[in-house]
Order: sequence, then structure tokens, then C-alpha cells
Amino acid sequence: MHRLNKKKNYIDKIINHRFTLFLVLIVVLFTILIVKISSVMIVQNKKYTKSLKKLSYSEITGTSSPRGRIYDRNYNIIVDNKSVKTIIYKKKKGTSDMEMIRVAGIVAPHLDLNYSNLSDRSKREYYCAKNKDACNKLITSNEREKAVQRKLSDNDLYELKIKRIDSNNLNFNDEEKKVAYLYYLMNRGYTYESKIIKTDASDEEYAYISENNEDLSGFNTQIDWERVYPYGDTFKTILGNVSSISQGIPAEEKAYYLKKGYSLNDRVGLSYIEKEYEKYLKGEKAIYQVVNSHETKLIKEGSRGKDIVLSIDIHLQQEVERILKEQITRAKTEPNTQYYDHSSVIIQDPKTGEILAMSSQKIVNGSFVDNTSSLLTSPITPGSVVKGASMLVGYNNGAVKIGEKMLDECVKVAGAPQKCSSVKTLGVIDDITALAKSSNVYQFKIAIRVNGQEYKRGMKLNFNQKAFDTYRTMYHSFGLGVKTGIDLPIESTGYTSKDKSAGNLLDFVMGQYETYTPIQLSQYITTIANGGERLQPHLLKEVHSSSSTDKIGDLEFKVEKKVLNKIDTKEEYMNRVKQGFIAVMNSPGGYGVGYMDRSIKPAGKTGTSQSFIDTDGNGIIDTETITSSFIGYAPYDNPKMSIMVTSPNSSQPNSNTNYASLVTYRISGEVSKKYTEMYGS
Repeated sequence: MHRLNKKKNYIDKIINHRFTLFLVLIVVLFTILIVKISSVMIVQNKKYTKSLKKLSYSEITGTSSPRGRIYDRNYNIIVDNKSVKTIIYKKKKGTSDMEMIRVAGIVAPHLDLNYSNLSDRSKREYYCAKNKDACNKLITSNEREKAVQRKLSDNDLYELKIKRIDSNNLNFNDEEKKVAYLYYLMNRGYTYESKIIKTDASDEEYAYISENNEDLSGFNTQIDWERVYPYGDTFKTILGNVSSISQGIPAEEKAYYLKKGYSLNDRVGLSYIEKEYEKYLKGEKAIYQVVNSHETKLIKEGSRGKDIVLSIDIHLQQEVERILKEQITRAKTEPNTQYYDHSSVIIQDPKTGEILAMSSQKIVNGSFVDNTSSLLTSPITPGSVVKGASMLVGYNNGAVKIGEKMLDECVKVAGAPQKCSSVKTLGVIDDITALAKSSNVYQFKIAIRVNGQEYKRGMKLNFNQKAFDTYRTMYHSFGLGVKTGIDLPIESTGYTSKDKSAGNLLDFVMGQYETYTPIQLSQYITTIANGGERLQPHLLKEVHSSSSTDKIGDLEFKVEKKVLNKIDTKEEYMNRVKQGFIAVMNSPGGYGVGYMDRSIKPAGKTGTSQSFIDTDGNGIIDTETITSSFIGYAPYDNPKMSIMVTSPNSSQPNSNTNYASLVTYRISGEVSKKYTEMYGS
């Protein structure tokens, strides 16, 4: 018995101990809970109140704010914004489809809308909204049962209704088409976004909506913007376009822009400068808070985008375009210019890569169209302008020595017609004269040595891929046959041949084998001018903060020159090529004499090449033409500018006359003269 009592007391003691522990645990837990509640309600009240507001409120943005201005290098505004009267619609909470249709019917007669844009889909959606009972009958009981079973969604049922509407019910009269189109405009995009109904509204339209907006549920007016160009069409193609208010972001780029936080109806840059520098030019939209009642409250004001300054001199650009049009018009009055229709010019700063002016003008049926985009995308056969790069290959590979003399004679290799320098042989010449008088033969003999052979009349020229690769590598290092890196969203590389005929090596070294774009030729001559740095050509010069005044804002950053690579050659070799280019422009008999005035100490290289075109549009090349080109820089002892001029198809061989237009010669002379007048020598 004593043992039993002792055991019982022991068990009671354990139970009491555990109960005490349980009570202590409960007290601790309640204490922690009270502390937590106190923390939430008192200490962290503001934090959780803010979080609650985030759950109760959502934010939306207003319409696109004006874009930043675009200036030229001298701070002349070349792209600005102007205010436009705009009519908008914003659906109010609880507004039914029938109410929207009713209001659309009131407003439509007062707006001049192009309802020809009304699509079949929009007609069906309008009909379905207006005739819900009739459209509901287009769904079978079996389909409704599937919807209950969640085998069909509400959207599936809606699409079936849209598809099954009888086309005879869509024969709207003009009045109803207008209402249907307005209804479509009222429903685009997200529900609580403002919809752009019409931009550039007339005074009467704007006044009608403004005066009656309280009775026209959801309709209102606002002042929007559009791009204006103080210098008209000058450089307008490269400045690019911006999407319209009604267009919004392009459908093919929808995913890209939505990921970046854009709305469907945002206006974006569509091409060239406007697209390339969208991140700077886009405005900051106003931010509104949508409360539970779906009313909005302004949180943050919108602001204009950043301003950008281009390297272009708009006045020099105007002069270049004028000169091009005048000289093209003159050339078209000359004989043998049947297939000639355009010329192009690029002026760069060879020390920075900045583009000062660039233009291509094309005459079509007696009128000019801007063709400047072709400078980036339309390659030409360059001709002898590439001989500077070819000469460096010879120096680098020991195929020719500085000052070495060779006999300029007609070269004949097995299996190919003989090739000569020009209408007459030049006799014994050195490397400088070879460049000055554009000797093809001097380059041929160098190329044969690079190929591992020595020239003998009638010899067989072996195919050596390494020789092609050696020349192509040098050309690429100058930017010929590769992308230049220009800050625009589109650029092509030209044409690289896959033909492995050994004789093509001779065509290669005189610029008759592969094609290059004008911007590549411009990068090539700037590289020679500055002594061997291949610089990225660029149009952006500076970015400035947005300003609330007419003055440009604070400088945010300035674009520095970017060296893409340096030419792999000795300084003495590069200087020798530059001496040859000086001789082209200044020595007696130099082929470039007169292309630029000698007073500005020019250096450069001319080029004439065979080209081939399709004259009847059947896709078959059928006619040989001549393309003339020129590249140069000045002054040769401290280059401040480089110039590139091309005139494709400027004459035709084997025609009734041998006349070759001097259009490239005249354009180069006039443009370089105008540059000197504006900037000095």
C-alpha cells in the first residue's frame, strides 16, 4: 500500500509539473501574440496601412507625354512637338455596352471619323453588343452544358457567337457604320485606360465635347502632341517616324514594349533616330491612382522626354541636299546617263567619327525622293578607292617595298583576257605614282606576289585562299565588308563573293570583286585620315535633361569617340599610303586633281567601277554601267573632315557615245567648297 501511494504521488507530481509547463507555454505564446499584435497595430501601423492601400488601390498611367526635342550640333531645334486638340474616352464603372452604344450614337454625328477603317470583326462585336439576346440564341444547349462543365470558356462561347452572326445582319448604313466605328474606338485597350478617339480635332468638334462632356458619359478633351520639323524634309528620313496616337506600339513589337512597361496605345519611335534613341526621347507618363470607386487621383505629373543633340550640322545638311539635287538634275541633261538616278554624300569628322552631314537624293519621274537610308543598306562596287587598303597588304606581306618601281603594262594570265590600268600603259612607276594615277597593274603584280607567285606573261595564276583571306582581313579592319556600328537600327554588310576562281584576286585588289555600302567607304577614308583608328560613326553627340523652358536642359552625358580597332600595319606604311592619297589630289596628272580645292590641302582617291543592273525588272542583270566614286579628307596634315561621294550607274559603256558624266567630280568640289565656307580650311 505504501508503495502504491508513493507511486501515485510520483505520477501526480509529474502531471502537475507538465501542467505547469503547459500553462507557462500558453502564457508565453499569448505574450508573443500580444506583442505581435501590438507591433502590427502600433509600431508598424504605417507599413501595413500602406500595404493595405496597395491592395485596395491600383495605379494606371496617363497617355504618352511629349517626346524630347532633337537638336543639331549647333543647338538648332530640328524636331519639336506641337499641341494638338484630342478627344478621348474613358469608360466609367458600371457603364453597360448598351449605354456605350447610346452615347456613341449621340457623339458620332458630331465627329468626322473615317469609318472605312471599320473591320468585319468590329462590325460583329458591335452587332453582338447591341443584339445580345439574338446572339445568345446562336449558342446550342449542348455548348452551354459544356460551359457549365468548364469544357468551354466564356471566351469560347463569345467567339462562337461572333463567328455565327449572319453577314446579312452586318449591312450597316453609313450612320450605323460611324456609330460602330466609334464604339470600336471606345473599347480598344484596357478598360480603365483613356482611349484616343480623335487627334487634331477641329475647333467645332473639340468645343462640342468640351461643352457637353458631363452629358456624354466618359467623353472628354485633352491637349496632346505631335512631331514638327522646323527644317521641313531636311534629314527627315534619318530622323525617323513616331507611331500615331491611334496606332500605338507596332503589333510585331508588342511583346517587347509591354515587357518594358509600355501600354498598347503608347507612341514609340518606329524608325532610325526616333527608334534608336527611344529610351531617351520617350516622355514620362503621368501616374494616377485608381480607388475602389474607380475614380482617379494624380500621383505624379508627366514630363517631356530627354533632349538629344545630334552631330549633324543642319545648315550643312541643307546645302549638301541642295547641291545633290542641282548636280543630279544637271547630269540628267547630259548624254549617256540613261540609267543614272542618284548620288550620295557623307561628311565625317575623322578624329571623332561624328557624322556632320549625310544624304542621298534620287530622281524618280522628274521628282526627287530622299534616298538617304540607302547609305546604310545599298552596297556598290567601289572601284579604285580601295587601293589604299590593297597597298597596305603588299607592304605588310613584303610583296612590295616603299618606293619600289614596277612596269605598268597590260597583264595577261592564263585563261583570262589581259588586264590594263587604263587606255594607256604608264611605264615604270613607283608606289606613290601607282596611287596617284590609279595603276591597276601595280596592284595586280603585288597581289600575284601575295599569292606566292611572280608575274610572267601567260602564267597560270594558282588559287590561294590565304591570299583572299589576307586581303579581306585588311579590308575588314578598315570597315569594308563588315558593319560599321553606326548608331541606327538598320545596316547591311555588302556582298562577299564565294567564287573561288583564281583570277578574281586581281579584281579584288582594284575594287571590282566585292561590294560595300557608302557608310563603309566613309569609315574607310576616316580611318586613313586619322592614321589608322577605325572609329564608330555616330549621330548622337549629347543627351540633356528635359527642360520646362525653351532652353535646352542640363548636359547628362556626351558621346566620346569609340575606337573599334587599329589597323595592323607599321606607321611608315600608313604614312606612305597617305602620301599617295596626297599625290592623287595634288601631283601633276593625279586622277583626283580638282575634286577638292588645293587650297584646303586635300588628300583622297577616285574610283571607277563596272556595275550591272536589271533594266526591265525581270530579275535578270542585263546591262553594264559605270559607277564613279570619290573619297577624300582635308587638310592632309591635320584632317578635320572626310568626304565620300558615289554616283552609281552614272554612265554606260558601249553606248552610242563614250561620254562619262563628271557628276561625282562636281558634287565633291561643290560640297567641299561649301564645307570650307562654313568651317574654314
